[in-house]
Amino acid sequence: MPTYDYVAIDQNGRTRSGRLASSDQGAARTSVERRGLVLTSLTAGAAVNARPASSVRDTKLGGKPLALVTRQLATLVTVAPLEEALRTLAEQTETPRIRRILENTHGGVVEGLRLSDAMARSGAAFPLTYRAMVSAGETSGALPAILERLADLLEKQQDVRSRVTAALVYPLVLACVATLVMIALMTFVVPKVVDQFNTSGQTLPGLTLGVIFISNLMLNWGWLIASFIVAGAFAFSWGMGRSGFRLAVDRTILGLPVIGRLLRDVEAAGLARSLATMISSGLPILEALQLAGRTTRNSVIRAATARMAIAVSEGAGLSTAMRRSDVFPPLLVYLAANGENSGKLEPMLDRAADYLEREFRTATSIALSLLEPAIIVIMGGVVCLVILSILLPILQINTLAAA
Repeated sequence: MPTYDYVAIDQNGRTRSGRLASSDQGAARTSVERRGLVLTSLTAGAAVNARPASSVRDTKLGGKPLALVTRQLATLVTVAPLEEALRTLAEQTETPRIRRILENTHGGVVEGLRLSDAMARSGAAFPLTYRAMVSAGETSGALPAILERLADLLEKQQDVRSRVTAALVYPLVLACVATLVMIALMTFVVPKVVDQFNTSGQTLPGLTLGVIFISNLMLNWGWLIASFIVAGAFAFSWGMGRSGFRLAVDRTILGLPVIGRLLRDVEAAGLARSLATMISSGLPILEALQLAGRTTRNSVIRAATARMAIAVSEGAGLSTAMRRSDVFPPLLVYLAANGENSGKLEPMLDRAADYLEREFRTATSIALSLLEPAIIVIMGGVVCLVILSILLPILQINTLAAA
């Protein structure tokens, strides 16, 4: 289909330019005028080279790239037409995968599709909740503001994920290093020392016998233990793909004394933030609940959100539905009720999310500061026991020699 470059004047007197695909020049002129623009120039352009949707349909943008693209698009649409903003983004992007997605979306807009429909051609690249908010922004005529809110939401979600990752990575690495050190001690150091003790014929202390038993177990049956661990990991991964097993695991995690409360708070904060953004986008509360439930990774909270949507559809208020679910933090329920009563639901949900995320950051900082030395102390204690089990027979030999 041929394309046409146009220059027009909008209702505010500003000059707008862009490109669209149309069957002929008359249809292109009509398409521009339907947008409320006064056409001043229309020239034939190059053919559209949009990639077929199938080539990018299974490509995902990911958290950080999606947040960056949204922020850049929110900035560009305030100073340029949508087609031009998308084309500029595609041209400046250095990552081929992201460029293909943006080119495909730009091609859809040039063909006359709405932005949300053009994004849908890229499949998993833009999540359903994302496209729903963009569609609401297009319908209400507040697309730039909605894109700004979306960019804020995605950046805050990415910040929370980064903090969770930072809180878990170092302790896990430290624990793995400690495990490798213990395996090396038990499989290489202890057996060589035991050979020396076997030739002496002395009675070994109980601690030494225990360490020797663990060493022999790892040497002779280590492959079997490792096989069980790998099989267990695969079984657990398979089970997490089953809704019933995943629900039981998530419920168990949320029931843990400290970790469960922290994870519940951070998931509730993400849900509150998503709800606030969707409601501000013009989506009804019921639709916002149905979409926001898909953004949470915890199946218990997802199921609770689904029950809340049913309750809201039956006429209950959001805070009432939250209270009935018996999952969400009391603070979130209280602020949601206050927001409903005062007509300020969106800022109250945002305030609740800010508070819960701040509490999470504080708790993870304290936990991380305590966990690191705890792992080091435990590792040092285990190494100390191994060394002590080796030194005790040596001291025993010296005592017998002195006697």
